[in-house]
Amino acid sequence: MNDRITVGRLFPAKVPPAAILQNRINPVPKDGRPFGQVLQDQVLKLSNHAAKRLEQRGIELRSDQMAKINSAVDKAAAKGAKESLILMQDMALIVSVPNRTVVTAMDKQSMQDNVFTQIDSAVIIS
Repeated sequence: MNDRITVGRLFPAKVPPAAILQNRINPVPKDGRPFGQVLQDQVLKLSNHAAKRLEQRGIELRSDQMAKINSAVDKAAAKGAKESLILMQDMALIVSVPNRTVVTAMDKQSMQDNVFTQIDSAVIIS
């Protein structure tokens, strides 16, 4: 009566440690691109505040302008910037570089006699 009867497993089969470590060392997203490339391809976002300011001040950003702003954010990120002022033609944008988010925007009239605070870098786009 001391015979051992096994009906099913209580625990899954053992996973070899190398298989676990491989997933941690080289994480690859579902689309197959490396994580670093996914981060670089991340697009610039607008905060609600920035979207309202752009609308109030009648500023429209074209795709070529967005590409220039995105490039400026990349340059600021390469230098280690956190909050950056981006001056472009007749507008100024405050951008959170790590979040890649435009925090606020102003036109030429709003920039007159204005002091920009809590920024650690400035990028001038011609």
